[in-house]
Amino acid sequence: MTTTTLAVLVPLLPFLGAAAGLLLGRTAPGFVRPLAVLPTLAALALAAVVAVRQGGEQAVDAATELTPTGSVPIELALHIDGFAALVAVLVGFVATCVQIYSTGYLRDDPRYPSYAALVSLFTSAMLLVVYSGDLMVLLVGWEIMGICSYFLVGHYWETPEARAASLKAFLVTKLGDVPFLIGLFALATDAGSFRITRVLGSVASGGLDHPTLIALLLLAGVAGKSAQFPLHTWLPDAMAGPTPVSALIHAATMVAAGVYFIARLLPVFEASQAAMVVLAVMAAVTMTGSALAALAQDDIKRVLAYSTIGQLGYMTGALAVGDRGAAVFHLLSHGAFKALLFLAAGVIIHAAGTNSLAAMSRMGNLRDRVPDAFWTMTVALLALAAIPPFSGFFSKESVLGAAEHVVTGHTEHAPGAAGWTVLVAGLLTALLTAAYATRLWLVA
Repeated sequence: MTTTTLAVLVPLLPFLGAAAGLLLGRTAPGFVRPLAVLPTLAALALAAVVAVRQGGEQAVDAATELTPTGSVPIELALHIDGFAALVAVLVGFVATCVQIYSTGYLRDDPRYPSYAALVSLFTSAMLLVVYSGDLMVLLVGWEIMGICSYFLVGHYWETPEARAASLKAFLVTKLGDVPFLIGLFALATDAGSFRITRVLGSVASGGLDHPTLIALLLLAGVAGKSAQFPLHTWLPDAMAGPTPVSALIHAATMVAAGVYFIARLLPVFEASQAAMVVLAVMAAVTMTGSALAALAQDDIKRVLAYSTIGQLGYMTGALAVGDRGAAVFHLLSHGAFKALLFLAAGVIIHAAGTNSLAAMSRMGNLRDRVPDAFWTMTVALLALAAIPPFSGFFSKESVLGAAEHVVTGHTEHAPGAAGWTVLVAGLLTALLTAAYATRLWLVA
């Protein structure tokens, strides 16, 4: 099979699994768990094959016109470079772990069939965003994720907290999506195409007439999806959903989509110095503010939620200084340790019967009751706190190194103000992150 055919199957398999799971959920409950796990596992295997075949060489490009629009054409297009291939493997891996974990975590939940189908659809939508070579097709995956998050965060809809959290997540992300959609249309009008390769070609030849306006409109959508200041407020409340959903949203899907989008279209943002400074300030406020908020939380999942916002701030900070490699490196390492943190937190909450850190500290001997969770949580917190030789140390170091290069004038990709902003905020956040990670470990 060609690489293009395999790449088409990667988002298609979880989608078919979701459709089959919804249809058979009531009539044949025995098929629900295999339909949740196997298509996602197969998608992970195919994504790995695509990544090996792509091998960081020439990008895989394929396109077919979807429908004649009379103006800017919309095409069903693939654009898979090494970076897209890696992110797809991360998404497939975390989604597979979450589906396997959920079979036990929600064993007695009567709504498990619809939950599993929604997780598969969520995974399919993120994979569509990752592989898409056309901005309109990317938008379809982007919006499906917003709808899935609404239903998954509100899974326990009997509780007022879950109902309020799901509504808030939906409305805040949609608030960012309105300027995002206008920005996409403006970008396509300037470039004459929705195809990502043609848009980037147009930027390289100086074909964009309004780079600052387009970049700022697109940043609003990214701030909503990736929970960046000032549209970050929905993410801590989204903890009202089941813990495996938190792991999926925080590690590999939804919040990663905004960072991925900027990384994909980084030359568009680099065409405007003002947009890069705005991005740097947004990243700095997000990472320092969320780290301070994490220090004050009592709920274990809310500590991890604020930590996610901060780590996403690191990724957008790396992009603000024009280093896509550092941003993607931190995206991958964060995806791994944050999924581990949430899945371990689920075990701890299950054992303690509470989310409250104060209650856990009064209880004591949690370490003896769930030794596996203790060790996995310890490893993940060491990575979060950037202690060598764990992955978080190297990825954060690459972000701070990229900011230092801008400050010292070794690169012209970003203005000096952006470099200073990201460097100072990044160093402060690194200290605060180590502080709240240590507090969480000692108390729990």
